[in-house]
Amino acid sequence: MFNEEIKSMINDILYKSFKALLLSLFSYMLLRTLLHRPLIYKARLAQMTAHVFNGAVNGSNNSDAAGLALDDLPKSNIFTSSLPSDPEFKTPSDSYKAPREDLGPRMVKGALFTFVRPEETSDPELLGISPAALRDIGIRSGEENTSDFKSLVAGNKILWDPSTEKGIYPWAQCYGGYQFGSWAGQLGDGRAISLFESINPRTKIRYEIQLKGAGKTPYSRFADGKAVLRSSIREFIVSEALNALRIPSTRALALTLAPNSRVRRERIEPGAIVARFAQSWLRIGTFDILRARGDRKLIRTLATYVAENVYQGWTSLPSILPEPASSTSSSTLHPSRNVPPEKTEGESPGEENRFARLYREIARRNAVTVAYWQAYGFTNGVLNTDNTSLLGLSLDFGPFAFLDNFDPSYTPNHDDHALRYSYRNQPSIIWWNLVRLGESLGELIGAGATVDDEQLIDKGVTKEFAPELVKRAETIIERVGEEYKAVFLAEYTRLMRKRFGLTSEDPKDFDELFSDALDMMEALELDFNHFFRRLGDVTVSDLGTDDQRKKMAGKFFHAEGVTGLGNNEDKARTKIASWLRKWRTRVLEDWGEDGDEKREMEMKKANPKFIPRSWVLDELIQRVEHGGERKVIDQVMEMALNPFNDEWNTGDRQQEERFCGDVPRQNRQMMCSCSS
Repeated sequence: MFNEEIKSMINDILYKSFKALLLSLFSYMLLRTLLHRPLIYKARLAQMTAHVFNGAVNGSNNSDAAGLALDDLPKSNIFTSSLPSDPEFKTPSDSYKAPREDLGPRMVKGALFTFVRPEETSDPELLGISPAALRDIGIRSGEENTSDFKSLVAGNKILWDPSTEKGIYPWAQCYGGYQFGSWAGQLGDGRAISLFESINPRTKIRYEIQLKGAGKTPYSRFADGKAVLRSSIREFIVSEALNALRIPSTRALALTLAPNSRVRRERIEPGAIVARFAQSWLRIGTFDILRARGDRKLIRTLATYVAENVYQGWTSLPSILPEPASSTSSSTLHPSRNVPPEKTEGESPGEENRFARLYREIARRNAVTVAYWQAYGFTNGVLNTDNTSLLGLSLDFGPFAFLDNFDPSYTPNHDDHALRYSYRNQPSIIWWNLVRLGESLGELIGAGATVDDEQLIDKGVTKEFAPELVKRAETIIERVGEEYKAVFLAEYTRLMRKRFGLTSEDPKDFDELFSDALDMMEALELDFNHFFRRLGDVTVSDLGTDDQRKKMAGKFFHAEGVTGLGNNEDKARTKIASWLRKWRTRVLEDWGEDGDEKREMEMKKANPKFIPRSWVLDELIQRVEHGGERKVIDQVMEMALNPFNDEWNTGDRQQEERFCGDVPRQNRQMMCSCSS
């Protein structure tokens, strides 16, 4: 039963049976690192696990700003000004003077990026833009029609002048990662190239503007640096859809077709470029590669950069919790901040310095994001460490999907035979990834009050101090695991309460209402997101008797009727009616007899009518790639940007209802490959 699976997952996050094994493995690896011995990375133990910012973290959600012309938008390159570049192309000039083919795959060490310009795109066609993205970056409406904008998002314009060697030169990031639990070595931006950082003059939010599919970089390995139209359409739509659902995510500005680019994947496909943006593209894999190479000083440099430039400075990070983490504790959900960076908090052996506070904030952010995924049925499909954001953003979209029928074991990735990245496993996998980050930061968080001692910075950890440091790092990582679990559980419960239309907190809801509903959905193969939207239309007067509840139960069936192994209509109606009786009781407690109209309005704000399901995206791809359609891209984007609406201004009401209606049976729970 899903109720038991949730409990098992939460217990796993506390380590439980894996705890001793986890900490002994961590101690061994960290100690070897600290004493400067070579590390051999093998496949890890399997799963070790099983308030809040909203979608506006990567957007202003304000439609009133007029915006600026692209040339007038404030720009910066803080990333490349603050961090070490590829020693083979130390400056923009070095990279510009090099033949483009010399900027292809190779190992890059001692650096976090390489200066590299996009490959030119011949005869590009701008297929679509996100009006919300234009607004949030600070670009005026209509700018997308200019030749400068089209050239920029196609990779044909950079903001660096070779005659004066002034401006901002594009770059690709270096990182590594654990893929399906095994160390994969150097990865990096193999087809993504960042153009510049923009600053919205109204919100003061800085975004890194990046092109995906812009050509080979030193991190392309054996690939071609291209992106196919199919995957580009999927990323373009889902990035904006997640943000509109208030799920922290990277964003998409524009989609450009590269008509003369023929890309070989399982077949020959047309190429495309997605212009995307985020407050940071840094990920856990950025630390992974530095740890694997034993680059202690660059780990410190990067951690300091993250705190001071990705977050809002050291004082923005959370203070140590005054009591054990709890999903119902105010101090856990709203920790105090403004701790001076030099201050160490807590008692031995778990004193927390500023790097420990940074680790905790990264864990908290990711806990909130995965809670949103679980509450809205989003499945990433490839949660490797190189796809796990240091800012807690949904990142790098490959074989993702939203749930159709509620199936906790569902994975959209047809290569994930072990179901490692299934919907059920996402909270535990993100924690597994965060433990890898804890290993990378182990020296810094374990050093405690000695973290700024010259001996430690210059020469590393002495053999005598290492056991104390390891013990402290273990203690902190274990405590952060408790905090991760508490924040996840609190946020998940808050979101589910809103989805079910409840306003008050009742400890019994989790077991008696939420989990029972999920068990019911799984057993009866009910559509996850349709269930909540349709529930909002049900009034308490419709549920007064058992006969009324059984009649109302049919509202939640698929078009073809009852499905699921061993089910029949009578059994299904009885099961749903039993649950509706409990839900009606809670609704009356919160809203009273006359609160249906207001509750329905609130539930519509929490339960989208439209989500970009796999079958919708598949049809969109077919119509654009093979049917030559263009208008449908804007229509689907309009729906994705306004998912809670009852209707949209697409000019095709029938299509709107079809995209929001029952998923065709043959198209439920679709899967796709990582190939993109």
